[in-house]
Amino acid sequence: MSSNMRIVKVCAYCKQDFIARKTTTETCSDVCAKRLYKVKQREKAIQRAEVGTMVKRKPHAYITEEEVKAIQAKEWLTLKEAALLLSVSPLTLRRWTLAGKVSSRKVGKKHAFRRADLMKIP
Repeated sequence: MSSNMRIVKVCAYCKQDFIARKTTTETCSDVCAKRLYKVKQREKAIQRAEVGTMVKRKPHAYITEEEVKAIQAKEWLTLKEAALLLSVSPLTLRRWTLAGKVSSRKVGKKHAFRRADLMKIP
């Protein structure tokens, strides 16, 4: 339903001025609307492909739900697991341990973190 309003707008696709009858109108014509829709769909597909590529390049940077559940079920965690749980890098967690902000136990040469102690960190 159109109204008696007349608003001068710029077409989102062809960048030309046009008179819109609604405040929500983005394009000057049906042809521009269809072309803009295709451009938006193409950008979404490209973005999904880029995210997929990022995951393939650095799979260790992304964590799955199963890994989160496995980490939450353990009482003692490795450095990497504790870092994932706290959403920090392993290097940051190592610095916190050396500074005394996080308590850990040494198992051989590796640190073991208690999950209950990690949850107390502010």
